[in-house]
Amino acid sequence: MILANDVLPLLGVAVLETTYMVVMSTLFALLLGLPLGIALVVTSDGHISGLPNIHSAISTVVNIFRSFPFIILIVLILPLSRWLVGTTLGSTAAVVPLAIGSAPFLARLIENSLKEVEKGKIEAALSIGAKPFMIIWKVMIPEALPSLIRGITLAIITITGFTATAGAIGAGGLGSLAIRFGYMRYRNDVLIATVVVLVVMVEVIQWTGNFIAHWLERKHH
Repeated sequence: MILANDVLPLLGVAVLETTYMVVMSTLFALLLGLPLGIALVVTSDGHISGLPNIHSAISTVVNIFRSFPFIILIVLILPLSRWLVGTTLGSTAAVVPLAIGSAPFLARLIENSLKEVEKGKIEAALSIGAKPFMIIWKVMIPEALPSLIRGITLAIITITGFTATAGAIGAGGLGSLAIRFGYMRYRNDVLIATVVVLVVMVEVIQWTGNFIAHWLERKHH
């Protein structure tokens, strides 16, 4: 009865906040990470737009951002959140550091997926005069799509974990619920409920990503 009357309403709001943060952060992380991942591949030595110096510069920036612990990155980006959304508290403010913090990780996943594309198919496209832009969108991305979906699925799961960390600084969501109502008030039922919900969310995300990737593989073959 305690769980039904007390925790469930709080849990429902927290799930909605977490879902909002994950969806919005993933979209913005893709907007940042996809171009970065593509650039890391095509500017590498011997690829369709080989520019080793540019590749090295992009790779260094990505590595620098990836090296920051997420909780520190959140604090550093808080002024940007305030400038963009007018506050450093709440789910919308958390989307800014979540997206920026996830984009370099996503860029590396995208890079690895695109590197799996057979060089022969890229060379065949070059031989018929295809431009780099067309090779990227008509050859590389379609060929790597199942792997890209798996990489994006992993990124979404990582972002879900990041939202729990963001809850420690007032972002809301399941992380905030677990800390404020579970840990600080010694409510084990709240802690257990949030953990169970997070596990279910991750399982649903993973299953959905695997299903889409398998469907694309069957369609491709």
